[in-house]
Amino acid sequence: MIRSIICYFVLVLLNVITTTQQLVPPLRASSTDIHPNAKWTQNGVTVAGGNEEGDGINQLSYPYGLYVDDDQSIYVADYFNHRIVEWKSGATSGQVVAGVNGQGDEANQLNFPMDVIVDKGGDSLIICDRWNRRVVRWPRRNGISGETIIANIACVSLSMDENGSLYVIDWEKHEVRRYRIGDAEGTVVAGGNGNGDRPDQLSLPYYIFVDRDHSVYVSDWGNHRVMKWEKGANQGIAVAGGQGQGDSLRQLSWPRGVVVDQLGTVYVAEEGNHRIMRWPKGATQGSVIVGGNGQGKQSNQLNQPIGLSFDRYGNLYVVDRDNHRTQKFNIDSNA
Repeated sequence: MIRSIICYFVLVLLNVITTTQQLVPPLRASSTDIHPNAKWTQNGVTVAGGNEEGDGINQLSYPYGLYVDDDQSIYVADYFNHRIVEWKSGATSGQVVAGVNGQGDEANQLNFPMDVIVDKGGDSLIICDRWNRRVVRWPRRNGISGETIIANIACVSLSMDENGSLYVIDWEKHEVRRYRIGDAEGTVVAGGNGNGDRPDQLSLPYYIFVDRDHSVYVSDWGNHRVMKWEKGANQGIAVAGGQGQGDSLRQLSWPRGVVVDQLGTVYVAEEGNHRIMRWPKGATQGSVIVGGNGQGKQSNQLNQPIGLSFDRYGNLYVVDRDNHRTQKFNIDSNA
């Protein structure tokens, strides 16, 4: 009898844990289901930077990756300023939360950081410190220096799953590695077969997204496509682009940030075409949801869009690199 009761409560606990994991949205995804025909306002609102290039606390200099927190605060990898900046929702200036000591290779410095995420379990920032060839863990609250957790890697982007495993792109090796907690070497989960355009290869990959099934989506920059590698797969499948470089709705040009929603719809930032595209699951062509109005700095234009993320409500955030700003495009509740 006692054994039966214990088994019952164990099953209940396991069910609660599993349900909780399922409810946690993948990094940079929305926790709100996005309708297949959802639309976003075409005029973006600047939520970080936008005051020309510079190193002031209200400026950015060629930003790259970003992370949007639950309260709509954003963390931006401020590339040329060698720092990570946090911008609170509605703020007109940011706060340097990593790299306040300028460019360098000391524990309290960064050297052209390219991406940042928040590890809530460890209450820390995890940073791709590109030109120091390392991944750094930095205390999220009042941190004055970081700890190298992965060394000798040409990191350009990273993500994390609900188990705390890190997924890191090694740009020079054309691969994505997964690092479980305590794992120093990592396991190749995408690419790793040299630079090329075969299904088992990548060419200069830049950004990744990991879904609930631990499938890895990679913006295969040099091949102008987004590839999906299912867990344990030896090769990927093209889920966006793959028809050569171009500006038709069947093509991509230098894809960067990538996010996937609950229906498997792929959203990708196109650096070369200055637009954000949506590719429904299984589609052979996409549609433009933001930008696509030429290269420029107006509120409905982008100039080399790079980082991409949703917030919990389905609003879209884009790092507009060469305009030195991050733009927020609100989801249209009336669409």
